[in-house]
Amino acid sequence: QVQLVESGGGLVQAGGSLTLSCAASGRTGSWYTMGWFRQAPGKEREFVAAIRRSGLTYYADSVKGRFTISKDNAKNTMTLQMNSLKPLDTAVYYCAAQVNNRPWSTGAWYDYWGQGTQVTVSS
Repeated sequence: QVQLVESGGGLVQAGGSLTLSCAASGRTGSWYTMGWFRQAPGKEREFVAAIRRSGLTYYADSVKGRFTISKDNAKNTMTLQMNSLKPLDTAVYYCAAQVNNRPWSTGAWYDYWGQGTQVTVSS
């Protein structure tokens, strides 16, 4: 059974940085896409970033230039480096994996999800 476990969340001041990690029980190199989504209180889940098996990366406009997604297939991990954090980045962050080639920005097309990690950015 595939398990995804996020870590690295916490409280940080605006302008600060955090690094989120996602540890996978499965082989990350075999999945077509891995991604990060987030959900703020009272809001719908939204796409943050995705990385294809080929290494291609995609970002939401709101995080482009500030966040960097990467993965290490040898360690079965995925990372989200978050810089220049803003209070609007406050949310629960989820990692997800997509087995086949599906739209990378749509959460419904992902097959596996982690439990989430809280990120709080204070002003």
